[in-house]
Amino acid sequence: MLTEAGRRRTFAIISHPDAGKTTLTEKFLLYSGAVQEAGAVKARAGRRRATSDWMAMEQQRGISITSTAIQFNYQGHVLNLLDTPGHRDFSEDTYRVLAAADAAVMVLDVAKGIEAQTLKLFEVCRARRLPIITFLNKLDRPGRPPLELLDEIQEQINLRPTPVTWPVGIPGDFRGVVHRPSGDFVRFTRTTRGTTMAPEEVVPAPRAAQEHSEAWAAAQDEVDLLTAVGASLDLPSFLAGDSTPLFVGSALTNFGVRHLLEAVVDLAPPPSPRLAADGVRRALEAPFSGFVFKIQANMDKAHRDHIAFVRVCSGRFERGETLVHQPSGRQFSTKYAASMFGAERNTVEEAYPGDVVGLVNAAELRIGDTLYATEPVAFPPIPTFAPELFATARPHDTSRYKQFRRGLSQLEQEGVVQVLQDPDGDPAPILAAVGEMQFEVLTHRLSTEYGAPVHLTLTPHRLARRTDSTTAAALSSTRGVKILRRTDGTLLAAFESPYWLDHLQGEHPEWVLESILTE
Repeated sequence: MLTEAGRRRTFAIISHPDAGKTTLTEKFLLYSGAVQEAGAVKARAGRRRATSDWMAMEQQRGISITSTAIQFNYQGHVLNLLDTPGHRDFSEDTYRVLAAADAAVMVLDVAKGIEAQTLKLFEVCRARRLPIITFLNKLDRPGRPPLELLDEIQEQINLRPTPVTWPVGIPGDFRGVVHRPSGDFVRFTRTTRGTTMAPEEVVPAPRAAQEHSEAWAAAQDEVDLLTAVGASLDLPSFLAGDSTPLFVGSALTNFGVRHLLEAVVDLAPPPSPRLAADGVRRALEAPFSGFVFKIQANMDKAHRDHIAFVRVCSGRFERGETLVHQPSGRQFSTKYAASMFGAERNTVEEAYPGDVVGLVNAAELRIGDTLYATEPVAFPPIPTFAPELFATARPHDTSRYKQFRRGLSQLEQEGVVQVLQDPDGDPAPILAAVGEMQFEVLTHRLSTEYGAPVHLTLTPHRLARRTDSTTAAALSSTRGVKILRRTDGTLLAAFESPYWLDHLQGEHPEWVLESILTE
């Protein structure tokens, strides 16, 4: 059991939009041999689709708006790659994925650095002390000086960058990298459209100095500076979430991909005993346990099924065994279990700590639910983000109301939006989201998957707080406030202005107005 767990590396890839995260995911599969040619899956119009982007809306826009799990082998290890949405509107989906990961790869565009819209995701990683490996991407294009980006990482997310590879040449005139541990210069050669692995030539330092005199001398000066300030790989501080090993390259042209993939194997931690809700860590060799971190419907359009993604925390999973659904205490059959490769699935017979198992047609499971075999355990719930946008939802065609309600229920179960109700007013559901694109995805999926086009009317409310019945009664007639109820019975007070919220809290400190936020 411990041997199998030690072979696992379960990591998420996070980035801001257009930083190259999906391209990097595909190149990992290329270098691992999981695909023979990058961009091999093509649209009818000839446009390339990423393996991890399965939703039609993702393929049309060229962005990732759902998370997926991909398992592949590399150098005798089993890698579970959790691809995440890049858009800030889906930061909550990313947070849930981070709860299932043991490490993260942070991808930064060398021209943009850390962008404000996704700074929160990096802060969540930092708060969870999740080990982060950083990849400065797009060195083949003009960008900012890498030393400047190191300062930005240190200042904005309080992580100490420790470069393992360093560029020779400036962004846009990228010659290759210095591998700091060995001192070698690794020169890369472009391949046709980056579809195959880039040839790598290890060049001795004297020859590199001769052939790339100015670029090599500048890189050596910067490497000497990094050494002088102590910016060198420090495994204990990386595992503690205090420093971040940094690699440079270009995912599009395959520069630096191999170094990064090997770092995931060599540096990222294997699964460790996971903390249960009672504060006791669940031993890896204990009987099977796991938790649901994602639910996704209609990945297989032919069957209209949905999949619960379960992170294995302890023990050996065997397909067909009967587990216990901890919240209800009922038995749960695992006859239909699959390992995931983007939208593709293969029947899985067994899995070990760190693996992700897809349980098909598990309608009774919810995000955060614990499953176990023989020894009872409950893992902590996965918190949610506070909604910032609210909209009233009505179907265009009232004859499709049944499909409308079924679609809303499923999308709420997946965590696409929160579905609220005004207990004393309009019976139409009120949807809550972090950002506008969540509403776009909801309307797209209700129309295409459930045949229930919907009309959304935004309300003026901009934030919400959890409350109780006494405070709700006091607020019910207050201007700028609406009392709403979640499907689980929780009461929320939605405010039109944060200043009005502050004013009311100052006037009535006894009122219950709790933040709906992550830890």
